[in-house]
Amino acid sequence: METRELRYFVALAEELHFGRAAERLGIAQPPLSRTIAQLEHRLGVQLFARTSRKVSLTDAGAVLLGEGRAILGAVAAAERRTRTVDRPSLVLAAKAGGSSELLAKLLDAYAAEPGAVAVDLLLCEAHTSKPLLDGRADVALLHEPFDSTAGLDVETLYSESQFAVLSSSHPLAGAGQLRMADVIDLPELARWPEPDGTYLPGPGVEVHNLTQLFQMISLGRAVAVMPEVVRAGLLEGLVAIPVVDAPRVTTVIAWPPHSRSRAVADLVRVATGFS
Repeated sequence: METRELRYFVALAEELHFGRAAERLGIAQPPLSRTIAQLEHRLGVQLFARTSRKVSLTDAGAVLLGEGRAILGAVAAAERRTRTVDRPSLVLAAKAGGSSELLAKLLDAYAAEPGAVAVDLLLCEAHTSKPLLDGRADVALLHEPFDSTAGLDVETLYSESQFAVLSSSHPLAGAGQLRMADVIDLPELARWPEPDGTYLPGPGVEVHNLTQLFQMISLGRAVAVMPEVVRAGLLEGLVAIPVVDAPRVTTVIAWPPHSRSRAVADLVRVATGFS
């Protein structure tokens, strides 16, 4: 199996649309279709179920997607480490606007370590685990259950309760506490993109970063259930109310299982030491 075939397969598996996948790859659609058909023939399995209106992954395709992401991630990481062998560094992925205090403490503590290398930050809008899978990052701060840690090695740093963030003019803004049943059916409950970039159906506004989300909440157009840490930086006019039965959010530091990087190991050790 060639890495080119894997790249084509992963693109189609993530887009689930031949036209969008071909555009993402910068190729015409016929070569993509031929490559997928040849790959299925060589493996002796059907990777995609196709109809005139829909493309979906089969069970075999889902298995190859997980393995293919790991392989492509390892190849990309190897290429990047080879190019930077004379200037060692690592890439840390984190959610833009999230865990700012932890991130600052981690970077300062790691920089004081003997043999510390340069740390490049990759700030993501959502699905922060994706750069680990595609090789763009060496290590990441993730937040379960929002970020998937499937196929990654992780160390738990801390967990926290969740709060409903609302405009101070919202009818629920004066409540002392809420339950998930109070907010789950609110028509203004914000919707985040799924890993494939699509949104689940619903009336709530579609958001893709925290800046957009907080602005929509300020305008009374959105409501969100978020980790306790957001309380520290709330804008004027917003309130945060405990949601007593919301699942706790666990912050972890994660890295690919194939990593042999001393720098990653040192960063993980530092993170678990002061969390």
